[in-house]
Amino acid sequence: MSYIQKDLFKFFRDLTKNNDRNWFQRNKPRYERDVKEPLLQFISDFGPHLRRINPHLVADPRSVGGSLFRIHRDVRFSSDKSPYKTHAGVRFPHEQTKTVHAPGYYLHLEPGTVFAAAGIWHPDPVTLKKVRDAIVADSSGWKRATSQSLRGKCTLGGESLKKIPRGYDPDHPFASDLKRKDFIVYIPFTEIEACSKDFMKRFGTACVTMKPILGFLSRAVGASW
Repeated sequence: MSYIQKDLFKFFRDLTKNNDRNWFQRNKPRYERDVKEPLLQFISDFGPHLRRINPHLVADPRSVGGSLFRIHRDVRFSSDKSPYKTHAGVRFPHEQTKTVHAPGYYLHLEPGTVFAAAGIWHPDPVTLKKVRDAIVADSSGWKRATSQSLRGKCTLGGESLKKIPRGYDPDHPFASDLKRKDFIVYIPFTEIEACSKDFMKRFGTACVTMKPILGFLSRAVGASW
């Protein structure tokens, strides 16, 4: 079945032009029908596939506090006071570390920007150091994990420092990776692909492709794999 329809992207295109509470309240039934309900079903149905990839990852189909990110933006520390996100985000985190910064898979659905991702986004300083130390301690393992995933047409992304952090060798063969503030790998899709009947299979294949990097990062932070 096709979980994602063109109406999902149409809703977010309209929301981008009308990002205010009055418009959203009038169009909340569209959000529930075209975005929230089909994605909760996708999460629920992807659970068995995810457990085959790794039993420690979680697909949580609860409407609040589960795998589907809330649409409301946290504007407390942002100059942009737009109340709503103009994309849908779905996360499949590790069961031992379920914060937004935990290792896991992610699905991003936005008009013009659709991708599957894996890794750790904006880790805290302690977690970041664990990953960097793991790359130094097991450079061959990091090389193997990244080469296996990148051969599957993944792309390493996220923010990086301009200089290598203190305490690490600037001549290390993976100095560029030691500069990373995020450890994310992603695979892009088109809106047409996202709306296809086999998108769950495509997403699952992407997750398998990115599995070596996610496994390395999970072990680096002490999570079972």
